[in-house]
Amino acid sequence: MRTPTDIPRHRAIVAVDIEGSTSKTNSVRALLRNVLFQLLDEAFTTGGVERRHREPFVDRGDGALCLVRPFDQVPKTLLLATVVPALADLLDKHARNLPDLAFRLRVAVHSGEVHRDKHGPYGEDVDIACRLLDAPELKRRLRETAEPLALAVSQEIHRAVVRHGYPGIDGGAFTQAVQIKLGGERLRGWLYTPEAGRPEEGLTA
Repeated sequence: MRTPTDIPRHRAIVAVDIEGSTSKTNSVRALLRNVLFQLLDEAFTTGGVERRHREPFVDRGDGALCLVRPFDQVPKTLLLATVVPALADLLDKHARNLPDLAFRLRVAVHSGEVHRDKHGPYGEDVDIACRLLDAPELKRRLRETAEPLALAVSQEIHRAVVRHGYPGIDGGAFTQAVQIKLGGERLRGWLYTPEAGRPEEGLTA
């Protein structure tokens, strides 16, 4: 007989990871982790995704997994139009106020079916988000930009949200540049590259 834990629930999935955390001492990591969870909570709340709309953040050591429940009040557009920009602003503010504890993030956004047991969430769609987060292309993007975070979205998020040009989401700023493997399947993702969406004259303004 199948138990309730065998039944997947649809979730929007946001995975984040601190850049260069392995070079930090354990005491510094502890401070950064505390700040990370505070900033995540503030970014989601600022973006209109309150705690009742999401599950408690899942600790990933030097990052976190954030699962958002499917409420009509919380469309996935909010993640890209408000939550991620709010997180970038908060990282900037934190860096200005506490430069010795400044850090940057890789961020991946996906959605799909998530299982949960006593150990936490799991399933193929969680794996996809984590593979996007660890993709070499996303790591390179963060190294090459001065921005506080680098963002990758899955093919599903691009197809369902990004390409439709919803308010606050510049579809032209996403480039198809991420390839990941899951099992024997090759999957694609998209990188957020703001300069790709700017009009040419804006690049020299």
